[in-house]
Amino acid sequence: MSITEILAVILLMPLASAVLIAVFLRKYGKAAAALSTVVGFAIMGLSLYAILTWDGVTLHPSWEWLRFGGYAYSMGFYFNSQTALMLLVVSFVAAWIQFFSIGYMNDDDGQGRFFGGLSIFMFSILGIVLADNLVMLFVFWELVGFSSYMLIAHYFTTDFANMASKKAFIVNRIGDFGFLLGIAWCWQHYGTVDLAQLGAIAAKNPGLITGSAAVGIGLLLMCGFVGKSAQFPLQVWLTDAMAGPTPVSALIHAATMVAAGIYFMARVFFLLPPYTQHWMMWSGAAMTAFAGLCALGQTDIKKSLAYSTLSHLGYMATALGLGYPGLALFHMAMHACFKATLFLGSGSVIHACHHEQDIYKMGGLFKKMPVTGLTFAMASLSIAAVPFFSGSYSKDTIISAAFMKGMNEGSVYYGVYALVLFGALCTALYMGRLFFVVFLGKPRSEHAEHAHESNAFMTAPLVVLGFLSLTAGWVVYGWNWAGGKMDWVMPAVTVQPFMAAFTEVTESVEKAGVGHVLDIVSVVLALAGMIFTYFFYGKAGEKDPVAARMPGVFHVLERHGWFDDVYDWYVAKVQERVCDVLAIFDRIFIKFVCVRGSGGAAGLAGALLRRTQVGNIHAYVYWFLAGVLLYWAFATGKI
Repeated sequence: MSITEILAVILLMPLASAVLIAVFLRKYGKAAAALSTVVGFAIMGLSLYAILTWDGVTLHPSWEWLRFGGYAYSMGFYFNSQTALMLLVVSFVAAWIQFFSIGYMNDDDGQGRFFGGLSIFMFSILGIVLADNLVMLFVFWELVGFSSYMLIAHYFTTDFANMASKKAFIVNRIGDFGFLLGIAWCWQHYGTVDLAQLGAIAAKNPGLITGSAAVGIGLLLMCGFVGKSAQFPLQVWLTDAMAGPTPVSALIHAATMVAAGIYFMARVFFLLPPYTQHWMMWSGAAMTAFAGLCALGQTDIKKSLAYSTLSHLGYMATALGLGYPGLALFHMAMHACFKATLFLGSGSVIHACHHEQDIYKMGGLFKKMPVTGLTFAMASLSIAAVPFFSGSYSKDTIISAAFMKGMNEGSVYYGVYALVLFGALCTALYMGRLFFVVFLGKPRSEHAEHAHESNAFMTAPLVVLGFLSLTAGWVVYGWNWAGGKMDWVMPAVTVQPFMAAFTEVTESVEKAGVGHVLDIVSVVLALAGMIFTYFFYGKAGEKDPVAARMPGVFHVLERHGWFDDVYDWYVAKVQERVCDVLAIFDRIFIKFVCVRGSGGAAGLAGALLRRTQVGNIHAYVYWFLAGVLLYWAFATGKI
């Protein structure tokens, strides 16, 4: 099989799995779980095989899909090193999440429906990864939105899950509307939406990427990223998405849905003029700091991790805005490893505590769940950027890039550096808080008292992903993975998208002689944050210490600045009032005047005309004479 055929099989396998589950296995949960998981690992194996056999030359097979006059819409694959990296990350992490789901969803009545949803989700995200043009990408972009809506609402008998799924769907449609306008404008301005052709146009005509039209296109395309990756001001859906089963949370947060926005922005980075990049940089840096603070105000273990995702998506957006899409992809890959571990670890804890999610009703779980506790600790150290853990290589490089921008291009970038550095401190604080409250101390509830380690279906993915939380970043040392013997684990070609940017930043830091200072600052912040949380939260009771001492501050963090309250007020007090006015206009002018009015006028005219058709020859003679006289008067100019 050629690589193109393999990619087609990779794309269609989860769709076939979803169809088989929906038609034949919906009521057979165990069989649906087995099929979906086997397909997931088959996709992982085929993806690795395709990457290893790829010769490094960009592949761009395409087939015409629809034609409307002079407009032809195609579907095809655009396979380069960026695609290889994302394909490896998505297939690997998703396969192990599905394996974890077998144990987590074992007793769920909707198991068949759940695994069917996972399969259609995989089909959707793989379509985004492989798409060769913006129209095809948008089709799968919307399928991801539908899939997430279906999976978040898995527990549809609860009001919160229903509301959360609708919120995610609607908020993403706002961002996607701007995305769709950007695609249309891109087609009008550049004459194509094909990624390869757009790249060639940008390379040959750099002036096209600097005008006002390019800025508008860049900002509109960024709307898709803002919605899907939950950035300001559309970040409100992501934390509520925790209403779905924990494996869904891991899938959305680790390597698929929210990562799709980062991947897309890196994919079209050549279309983003400086103004768009600056907007992304500042909004990303602000979200890094703000979301990190809000994580400290959550007592729900999954919500705290959700705010962590918002914060680290802010790091990736900052890297894009600084002009380093490679660093954004690097952190995306590392984040996939440790965030999947954290969410699956939280799922293991929730499962052991009989679906209790309040961290202050846990405690003392490390002795009872050593595998979960150890892997959660490894992922916590990784996300906090403790040296030699995978997160430190990507996260600290982004922070260093911001500092170097300030040193070389203007002090304004020091503001970005301060925000992302503060975000790093917040990361150490909220991860230390989570670990010490959940795993140390004494059990704070009966469920925590009787908790025990999860089964092998749940612990095996934790071990694999926890190990990567430690080691994945070591690829930057240029070992070529033990002389090529470990190339099957992470092929060298998947390193290309970020190694150039990583090398550029690290060399500039060394040349400026500030490398040791930046490293020391990062390490001190990480360790200081961890040590502080050990003493501040380590012996906490059944209530958060901040909530007890500073309830006002805790309430602000808990409500994440009242964004939801502001949007609720806007919808209830502004949008609904505007809708009422439009409804009145619709009833009076559109329905009554235009629709019924035009229909009534036609009916009246018909009634009058019917009066002339009396079936009397004398009447027709009179009408004939009247017509002759009228014609005579018109011809002679009398009227």
